[in-house]
Amino acid sequence: MIPDYYEFQNSVKILSGKNALENIPFELYNLQASRPIVLTNEMLEKIGLVQTVIKSFAEQEISVGAIYTDIPADSSIEVVNDAARVFREQECDSIIAIGGGSVIDTAKGLSIVITQGSDDIMEYMGSEIITRKNPLPFIVVPTTAGTGSETTLVAVIANHKRKVKMEFLSYNLLPDVAVLDPRMTTTLPPRLTASTGIDALSHAVEGYTCLQKNPLSDAYAFAAINLIREYLDLAVEKGTDAKARLAMANASMLAGVAFSNSMVGLVHAIGHACGGVSQVPHGDAMGILLPWCMEYNMDKLG
Repeated sequence: MIPDYYEFQNSVKILSGKNALENIPFELYNLQASRPIVLTNEMLEKIGLVQTVIKSFAEQEISVGAIYTDIPADSSIEVVNDAARVFREQECDSIIAIGGGSVIDTAKGLSIVITQGSDDIMEYMGSEIITRKNPLPFIVVPTTAGTGSETTLVAVIANHKRKVKMEFLSYNLLPDVAVLDPRMTTTLPPRLTASTGIDALSHAVEGYTCLQKNPLSDAYAFAAINLIREYLDLAVEKGTDAKARLAMANASMLAGVAFSNSMVGLVHAIGHACGGVSQVPHGDAMGILLPWCMEYNMDKLG
């Protein structure tokens, strides 16, 4: 059924394929950026994924201004402010986020602080408070297939003092480019592959059943569900399978586009509340809650 009125937006350029990383220098050039800060975490740097990306800059007129690795499992106000300090000190002009949801959320938080000219990120908590001024070139290279943060308008940043996870929603948080390369997820352990895959499934299912859904978000959500159904088991069992990894990366991206245009529901509402006080991993919370919330909503969904 076509709603009486709906909006759909996704301005992120998607690069998907086995050699997608090699296109990053060209994208930086198009964005008129030459000195990015690379946001990642210590583990990804240790296993060489960051260097895999930086090698793509070889013989290019690009200088990495800084590599910031001090990002925990859940982004926080303190981490965002510290990354902003490094960004300014090293005179960076753009952001490359290499990692999962916490790294990408930190990058979005950094973008808020730099573009809005404020060190108090809490001023921008909520929906569509962030204005499009002084846009900062922003490229995301996801290393998990679950959050869909590379194509979402959402950032989740912890306020440890209040023991809550703050949500920031704005289409001005969307990255310019998302790079989906199977090389970036083949080292993901089976348990984390499963957890992030269920996270993507929760995005797709809730995006497909949310009251704000529309025909376009339905198409993205349904495509994501089909890819997850076909490839998640294989990605868990055989992590080096490039086809399965690329399929799951695309499923995560598609689900992200879907729920950015239809929103999510009860699963995420309860999951974020639990995560704020219990530190349970987000994907695990989604996996626990999804079947119960689907059953609760069954009468309304038909």
